[in-house]
Amino acid sequence: MSNNKDIRFVTRCRKACCASCSETTVAFCIGIISLFFSAGCGQQEQGSVDLYVDAVMFKELNQNQAAVEKLNSAVKLNKNFPMAYSMLGETYQEMQDYEKSAASFEKAAELNPWSFKDYFSLGQVYQAMKKPAQAAGAYAKTCEIKPDHLEAHINAAKSYYEIPDYNNALIYAKRAEKIDPNVGEIQKMLGDIYESRKDYQQAEVFYKRALEIDSNNPEIMTSLAVAYLKTGDSNSAKELLTSVIQIQPDNNTAYKHLGFCCLQLKNVDKATESYEKAIQINDKDWDSHRGLGVAYILKGKNKDGTIDDSLKTMALQQWRLSLEINPEQANKEKLLNLIEYYSKN
Repeated sequence: MSNNKDIRFVTRCRKACCASCSETTVAFCIGIISLFFSAGCGQQEQGSVDLYVDAVMFKELNQNQAAVEKLNSAVKLNKNFPMAYSMLGETYQEMQDYEKSAASFEKAAELNPWSFKDYFSLGQVYQAMKKPAQAAGAYAKTCEIKPDHLEAHINAAKSYYEIPDYNNALIYAKRAEKIDPNVGEIQKMLGDIYESRKDYQQAEVFYKRALEIDSNNPEIMTSLAVAYLKTGDSNSAKELLTSVIQIQPDNNTAYKHLGFCCLQLKNVDKATESYEKAIQINDKDWDSHRGLGVAYILKGKNKDGTIDDSLKTMALQQWRLSLEINPEQANKEKLLNLIEYYSKN
């Protein structure tokens, strides 16, 4: 640099950084400053870099609000400063101000469209905001930038699954599997996708692979058990769900599915016990209330076809509770018809 003013500015930045920042940050700041000046930087750009360096120092000192103020001033002076927008996104993310974080990362990515970091962080922010469609778009871009990045593909698959867009979820999950087939999370995700597409036999295949990688994982075992129930293999489902309960005695979901499984196996007493336990763990489980009502009706059947009055009353109570908890549940009309029928008979 030939301009003495520029030399003095860089020297001041170097001294300021060295006083409070890590070695990596110092090198980064000086590199950025050098890039600005080697390209020929005007007075406004110089001021924005100065503010950016101050923001880096404040961030190193965990003074995020002060860093945000400096960064906002920097981008006000220079609207084409991608690293300032990127740091704004990162700082707002740490402050859990996700709306501003997303807007900052969007701007950083617009100015630097091949920035993996900005798109990946944008995906994380949208996930935190419960916006899976936007997260999927951001992660899809990260996969384009880095085709072999495992976490980017996993997160893309998860986001598409939540939309739900099972076709794209499957594409990214399969790509993740090619990158590393020995990750249990990926195999389970593939199982979940096939289960959602009602391809239960394929779901079983991937859940089994997931268990081979991560044996005795209760979540995977439960998912496989549900797939078994969907294909009519109630005995295998019961065995798995019993194992889950041994590992996690307070697993409401396992007890609920075990209740259904026992109904399939015509073990009404065990089904009743399982549903009651599921509700004991979570009394807002509308599905278990519904299932327990069915169990009470079956338990109350007499040889002459009549229903024990006390058990019928208990069944009606469970069904009404189920509808009270979730008035818009699937098969609502069927449950209302059952309530009407058993209220009269």
